[in-house]
Amino acid sequence: MSSARISEPHRVDRHVGALIRAKRKAMGVSQSELADALGLTFQQVQKYERGTNRISSSKLYEIAQKLDTPLSSFFEGLDHPADGESAAGELIDFLGESGSHDLVTAFKALKPQLRKRLVSLARAMAEGDE
Repeated sequence: MSSARISEPHRVDRHVGALIRAKRKAMGVSQSELADALGLTFQQVQKYERGTNRISSSKLYEIAQKLDTPLSSFFEGLDHPADGESAAGELIDFLGESGSHDLVTAFKALKPQLRKRLVSLARAMAEGDE
């Protein structure tokens, strides 16, 4: 009997899942609401968003329809090689972090001058943390 090896989710599955999560949250749609619209459980949506379960092409098409998003948008930023960390990859990872959506929403509400000051403050804090 062979032992089953648990592997990490494929980077494409993680990428697509993170973009689905970001779009869903930006629209104010809960995992349960999206799951109901797709005839799934919210746990299945969670697994899709983490990349632990792969999404069939037909289900991805349905998700794009429910989120009123072009199908191709879930693949943006994948043109970069897997071994190099891209800005898009870093953004996808950030969007998966707890509180990132709230931070982005608050940042977008700021006037440009305050955004610059906030970025300067964040850089100074990051440098002081080294």
